[in-house]
Amino acid sequence: MIDPLFWLGLSLLLVATSLTAVLVAAIPALQELARAARSAEKLFDTLSRELPPTLEAIRVTGLEITDLTDDVSEGVKSANQVVKQVDQSLDSARIQAQNLQVSTRSIFVGAKAAWRNFTRQKPTRRTDRLPSNEKPPLTLREREVLKQENRRSKAEVYRVNDGYNDAASWENNFDDED
Repeated sequence: MIDPLFWLGLSLLLVATSLTAVLVAAIPALQELARAARSAEKLFDTLSRELPPTLEAIRVTGLEITDLTDDVSEGVKSANQVVKQVDQSLDSARIQAQNLQVSTRSIFVGAKAAWRNFTRQKPTRRTDRLPSNEKPPLTLREREVLKQENRRSKAEVYRVNDGYNDAASWENNFDDED
């Protein structure tokens, strides 16, 4: 066979050629990989600079939204209170209007009654009665009769007054005496 050194040299030449071809093919890929690594580094730097303020802005926006929600809730509550106050005011105004209506009716009825009383004819007074201080004193016999009438039982008084069953005639008789 041929010399083993020859094969060893040929093998080394082929390995060197292969490695050169791999290196020639890998250099552009490694350059692109280096470029991608630099771009990634720039992206990460940008993110590290920009992300915290953005996250802070998002957090502040969330807090502002919470504050606005609280303000809106308070506004709704105050509007509800205003509506309740207006409703109470309307109720009290309605009650006052009813009271005014009743008072106005009362005034008109009172004025009408006063006018009737003022314009009615006065009944003529009987002059045959004696004033209370001019009545003659009771006799002894009259006093005894009055005492006996005052001592009667209720049943006796009711039996004696059975003639006054008709209240209308009794009232008419009473009105005639005035």
